[in-house]
Amino acid sequence: MDLKNIFNFKKDDIIAEKRTCKKCGKSTRYNELMANSMICPTCGEYMRMGAMERLEVTLDKGTFKEIDKSLKTKNPIDFPDYADKLDKAVKTSSLNEAVVCGLGKINGNKCAVFVMDSNFMMGSMGTVVGEKITRLFEKATHDKLPVIGFTTSGGARMQEGILSLMQMAKVSGAAKRHSDAGLLYVTVLTDPTTGGITASFAMQGDIIIAEPNALIGFAGQRVIEQTIGQKLPQGFQRSEFQLDHGFVDMIEERKRLKLTLSKILELHKPVNQ
Repeated sequence: MDLKNIFNFKKDDIIAEKRTCKKCGKSTRYNELMANSMICPTCGEYMRMGAMERLEVTLDKGTFKEIDKSLKTKNPIDFPDYADKLDKAVKTSSLNEAVVCGLGKINGNKCAVFVMDSNFMMGSMGTVVGEKITRLFEKATHDKLPVIGFTTSGGARMQEGILSLMQMAKVSGAAKRHSDAGLLYVTVLTDPTTGGITASFAMQGDIIIAEPNALIGFAGQRVIEQTIGQKLPQGFQRSEFQLDHGFVDMIEERKRLKLTLSKILELHKPVNQ
């Protein structure tokens, strides 16, 4: 079932749709999973969420207004077969790119929000991903809005070469200008948040929240072990390890995340609002 247009499906179609938990193998009706924030009711495993699913459980109903929806990726360096991969990603995710950006409210608190989607080429960061997030920060700076960012990514998109890596600096610069304007930026790190995203805007949040047991890191564990010649500790790069070592500020359960974000937004709301 397409993830983006879940509201366009007939009610019976949604009820009949099932998802299978990769951990315990149990299948659950899609509507029951959404009511449970995409957490397996049998074993408690956090299932990965698409961008539109994340927005549905986080933002107040009817408040989300997407921006830059029409931006689409080209093939800037004529990478072989890239166009075919993009077509497949569009069909798999029902999105034009690996991030959805827009404006909305969380328990009445206005905010700008971006949500990365692992269903589109594993949430990899290409030029359009960087452009959309940069534009969101610029609009939030102009409109004096806080930014909430949900990250999930395998890193920079190799099919766009150095142009992909350049997005790290571009988004980071926009985030810095937003910060210089005295505005709030909260990042929510979900499974997995890796590579160039971790090395840039995912870790620039004023407050960095992680979901339980999310994989968060730059290089992969095997690469690090081979480089340093040592076995890494159990749970290395998971949320709990990162919290213990000061890389994230808090871990929050998915069901409580909307409430936590709304409290943060309320606490940091300008006096004149």
